[in-house]
Amino acid sequence: MTTTAIREKLYDFIRVADDKKLKAIFWMLEDEMEERAKWRKDKVFTEQLDKEFAAWKNGKEKAFTLSDINTSIETLKKKRKAK
Repeated sequence: MTTTAIREKLYDFIRVADDKKLKAIFWMLEDEMEERAKWRKDKVFTEQLDKEFAAWKNGKEKAFTLSDINTSIETLKKKRKAK
């Protein structure tokens, strides 16, 4: 199942869920939601992220895709196994 399909199913479920189920879902995710909210409220950190993103988008900074990183990790793993 794709991430999009999962999101849609969860959205549909949450839209019609009763209060007890909504509260249970919220309590399971509350800590993670608060952690994510903390860095978003940190102005210095978010401004730095915005600057770095703009520099990457304008071609002034190099960035790596997740695919690039995974390929690099696999290469390193193969080198370690070869030793």
